[in-house]
Amino acid sequence: MSRIGRKPVPVPAGVTVTVQGSKVAAKGPKGELSLTLPSFLQAKIKDNHLELACVQEDKQSQATYGTLRSHLANMVKGVKDGYSKDLEIQGVGFKAALQGKKLVLTLGFSHPIEYMVPDGITIKVTENTAISVSGTDKHMVGQVSARIKAFCPPEPYKGKGIRFKGEYVRRKVGKTVA
Repeated sequence: MSRIGRKPVPVPAGVTVTVQGSKVAAKGPKGELSLTLPSFLQAKIKDNHLELACVQEDKQSQATYGTLRSHLANMVKGVKDGYSKDLEIQGVGFKAALQGKKLVLTLGFSHPIEYMVPDGITIKVTENTAISVSGTDKHMVGQVSARIKAFCPPEPYKGKGIRFKGEYVRRKVGKTVA
């Protein structure tokens, strides 16, 4: 049995969790999310806690049990508080701008990169070099942040590129002239 899967998910005040068959929906001040559970899992609400029960005892269902419990916990936390990731742009002439639902990145290429922001995600650009990605879905926030970083990952010689705030980039020594 999964130790994580057995732990109940606390439902804080201000968040409403409903279970209809295999669909679990959470609604809170930041938004609304839902997740469809596989047939071997059953969810129920008991004393302001969401509990999962695994019906099958095979290896695959036990492996998925704890993962889906974590997804449900992230879903409840996301509709209550939301998730956020901060990115930094470093490099001479590198900058970002927001034009409606489009993020325009100037990263030293021959053309600017235009990225359409998906629904449910909010992007804020401050000082042309700081990007903040926020939303209710933890997976979506991480995916969008990684996609933006992948346009120009930090390189080890000069440190130019897009990195997560506080990320350490190991620097290498360049060519030396003898």
